[in-house]
Amino acid sequence: MRFIRVGDPGLERPGVEVGEGRFVDISDVVDDIDGAFLASDRIDEVRTLVAERVATGAVQSLEGRRLGAPFARPHQILCIGLNYRDHAEETGQPVPDEPILFTKAPNTLIGPNDNVQIPRTSTKTDWEVELGVVIGRRASYLESEEEAAACIAGYVTVNDVSERAFQIERGGQWSKGKSCPTFNPAGPYLVTPDEVGDVLDLGLWLDVDGERKQNSSTAQMIFSPAFIVKYLSQFLTLEPGDLINTGTPPGVGMGFTPAQFLRGGEEIRLGISGLGEQRQRVLA
Repeated sequence: MRFIRVGDPGLERPGVEVGEGRFVDISDVVDDIDGAFLASDRIDEVRTLVAERVATGAVQSLEGRRLGAPFARPHQILCIGLNYRDHAEETGQPVPDEPILFTKAPNTLIGPNDNVQIPRTSTKTDWEVELGVVIGRRASYLESEEEAAACIAGYVTVNDVSERAFQIERGGQWSKGKSCPTFNPAGPYLVTPDEVGDVLDLGLWLDVDGERKQNSSTAQMIFSPAFIVKYLSQFLTLEPGDLINTGTPPGVGMGFTPAQFLRGGEEIRLGISGLGEQRQRVLA
């Protein structure tokens, strides 16, 4: 299924996208697409309900409606750095032997088409299309990638917006360059694994003002989503609803010569095969 949340910020209602710009409202049976729901084993029940409502024509149009992030604010946002070999090379850093972990403030989460705000004093705001992984069950000390895959509730398109001066030039603490307001657009859909297919064969791309900047495939990942989930569970407990941003491919602004950064007024468009597209206006 393709879960969505529809409505103004803070007032989003859960639904399921059913194609052709339509959705089924499930807010009468599901409070929210959050950790409690994702861990409840109710997805099959909701799938049956949605099919019944589609059959009876109980669907609504998405036209003119705001989409929020397709899951509620998580307990934590965990991020993996340099997880595409070519991206490590473009930044001049060695390919990591183990996943590089940093965190991002959960309140950075916004809808897929909401505005991105350049922070005060920023000089190097950058873009990063990424595959996001949403956890569906509590996980600690997982012993295999198969166990890890069973803990994944779904996948989502993410823009891991970053401020490189804050990240690199202010003491080397990456989270400072990742946690500014609006720095984690997610969505439009949270897609369950059964609809994604081979998660290591998804195209992902990003344009700035119509110019293609990033164009790659998850096949180029160094560490797979299942490996990342298993690996992280050795160091911390993953909770239902947690988001993991799994890294970005080449083509980020700081990788160009000369570097290219966002100043305000740009339009960013990005997407991942089967997971939907985003569109953000950048505000100075």
